[in-house]
Amino acid sequence: MSKLDLSVVIPVYNSGAIFPELYTRLTTELSSRVDSFEVIAVIDGCVDNSYDVVAAHCDKDPRVKLIELSRNFGHQNAVTAGLDAASGELVAIIDDDLEDPPEVLVQLMEKLDEGYDVVYGIRRKRKRSWLYRFLFSAFYRLLDRMVEMKVPHDTGDFCVMRREVADTIKEMPESNRYLRGMRTWVGFRQTGLEYERSARFSGQTGYSLSKYFHLALDAIFSFSNKPLVSVSIGGGVISLVSLILGARLVLLRSMGRIPEVPGWASLFVAVTFLAGVQLFCLGIIGIYLCRVYDEVKRRPKYVVNRTVGFGGDDS
Repeated sequence: MSKLDLSVVIPVYNSGAIFPELYTRLTTELSSRVDSFEVIAVIDGCVDNSYDVVAAHCDKDPRVKLIELSRNFGHQNAVTAGLDAASGELVAIIDDDLEDPPEVLVQLMEKLDEGYDVVYGIRRKRKRSWLYRFLFSAFYRLLDRMVEMKVPHDTGDFCVMRREVADTIKEMPESNRYLRGMRTWVGFRQTGLEYERSARFSGQTGYSLSKYFHLALDAIFSFSNKPLVSVSIGGGVISLVSLILGARLVLLRSMGRIPEVPGWASLFVAVTFLAGVQLFCLGIIGIYLCRVYDEVKRRPKYVVNRTVGFGGDDS
């Protein structure tokens, strides 16, 4: 493989017990494969000893750098902070839990030599419960129908990309970020590499079902306007059905086949149903408006509290 400089971005959340093993395996693999590399660990509002553990590695190995955010800004923004600080000709993203083996990272880098600009990992098998596997599968198939571009199935942020790709992603200013969708959107030559995902090395994941749901909403609403189109189509269909039913009632009433006082049950059901549809449609419109509101505020995606290992840039 070609000798190329590399930046490895690692979002860290309560992984003080895992980072030493991740560091050992990662540096062992990379030391014999690339001329120089840096490991950028982004501490994302950790409540354990992750900062102290990573800072100790910074003291003994100048290749390790640390960015501590002022609070928990979320996984996607933590990765964004690492991308902003990365300086390598190649930029890799890997999670902190060792579910993505560092040994596979080298394989992704070797695949770049075939002329690709991005190589991402495809999870051959997830070591999660059947419920999570079902929800992941359903999400990707829903996403296929909602967005025009083809987002690869069973992938995460685990990837290696060339500098021009990383710079293009950095220029995308949106606040609600779905990085694997952004990675697909920018184009370039991309391919995937299947690998066996490991179980979490230690502790409990910080990604709850609600966070996955929020990420799914970011994926859909950031790259598709089909929910709005569906609302418009649904409203038109309901209006047409109401018009047809109204004409039918007028006709039956003129023929004397409807009593003076019709039953209230059907009217109650119809009114509550339409009210529910209206609230649902307003909710979808509200989500888009909320995202517009997030963008026009122009707040930073993250706030850095302190850094270690960046030399004169440390603060």
